[in-house]
Amino acid sequence: MTNSYLGTPDQLKDPNYTPPLIDAVPLGIQHVLAMFASNVTPAIIVAGAAGFGFGSNSPDFPNLIYMIQMSMLFAGIATLFQTLGMGPVGARLPIVQGTSFAFLPVMIPAVAGQGTAGLAGLMTGIVIGGIFHFCLGTVIGKIRFALPPLVTGLIVLMIGLSLLKVGIQYAAGGVPLMGKPEFGTLAMWTPALVVILVTLGFKFFTRGLSSVAAVLIGLIAGYVVAYLMGQVNFGNIGRAAVFALPMPFKWGVEFNGAIILGMCFMAVISAIETVGDVSGITKGGAGREATDKEIAGATFADGLGTAVAGVFGALPNTSFSQNVGLISITGVMSRHVVTIGAIFLIVCGLIPKFGAIVSTVPINVLGGGVIVMFGMVAAAGVNMLSEVSWNRRNMVIFAISLSVGFGLQLEPSALQHLPKTAQILLTSGLLPAAGLSILLNLILPEELD
Repeated sequence: MTNSYLGTPDQLKDPNYTPPLIDAVPLGIQHVLAMFASNVTPAIIVAGAAGFGFGSNSPDFPNLIYMIQMSMLFAGIATLFQTLGMGPVGARLPIVQGTSFAFLPVMIPAVAGQGTAGLAGLMTGIVIGGIFHFCLGTVIGKIRFALPPLVTGLIVLMIGLSLLKVGIQYAAGGVPLMGKPEFGTLAMWTPALVVILVTLGFKFFTRGLSSVAAVLIGLIAGYVVAYLMGQVNFGNIGRAAVFALPMPFKWGVEFNGAIILGMCFMAVISAIETVGDVSGITKGGAGREATDKEIAGATFADGLGTAVAGVFGALPNTSFSQNVGLISITGVMSRHVVTIGAIFLIVCGLIPKFGAIVSTVPINVLGGGVIVMFGMVAAAGVNMLSEVSWNRRNMVIFAISLSVGFGLQLEPSALQHLPKTAQILLTSGLLPAAGLSILLNLILPEELD
């Protein structure tokens, strides 16, 4: 779906080409719209798990607005690391960075019920994990052999499965309403179902921007319905500042071994995901394979973006796959278009009122959106697993890894006698499933049959 008025075919495949500004600006904002809902959602989920999210009436609630603000600001900054580059850092390709869902199964148990007290350990772990991620840029090409589709597909599937419960809880009214008569009422479910239906309608019955930004449009539709039902509160907007700078180490520094190990392990998964996204961009936008320099640069930028984000209270960043698809749709490979989108995100991140506006979205409306998003994560894992040759060996690896990982997630009390660090690492389900699948894939003989 290339457009000749944007440039010649060769220009559109050139990352260094800049389309006319009148076209480049809306194309850049389009990239932001495609990733916006997914980018701010992890911060909302982590805050909810900690106990100061939507509907909690916690005095720490302003910290949620700050985390949303930082999600936008550092997604923009991390994107600039990729598009503009600094020495070996950055692929200098149209890669959009954003807050990663992949880390949620590790982050949720790390902060569960602790309020802001849990954020010091989390952010310290993010910084160290980001540094580790940065170092992976030097060896990323050498460890890909240990992560075939059987392993990566299972990991992505586990990420989606571990988050599905969160989507249902949100759609039914969120953790603050659980155990109360209001939880799961039709009044709670109606806006969530509107989000899902509108998202499906725009995704499959429209084209262009409206199809790409279907989740965002669905959230807006659900928001309108929730407003008409009296579920929207605008009180936070008036109290939010017009402009504010990020604060380094806002919640302090705390070294938690479980969180640090979890973040470092997930950095490996995130790095492999980025390799796939870089390859997808070069194939879909330029019809070529990614170079080793581009892959290493993208990994360096991933790690640096995550480490810097953690210093200022934002969550880990990674490349956004939905924007890879957008490049294939538009046919515009220009990294400068994505740079424009990054600048737009940075401006939004410096204005807390934007975060306050996002925080007015009712939790059940967000639930409708995350049901779609988390389901798509699980579906992406299934799609990756479709490339696997399902012989007895691979079925055994998948069965044991899924059974142990998902089983521990469903029944975390089975590990109640282990040290707290081990509980945090294992009850997410993701780490044991990933660790088992990698180990078994390396040691079991190919011809088990």
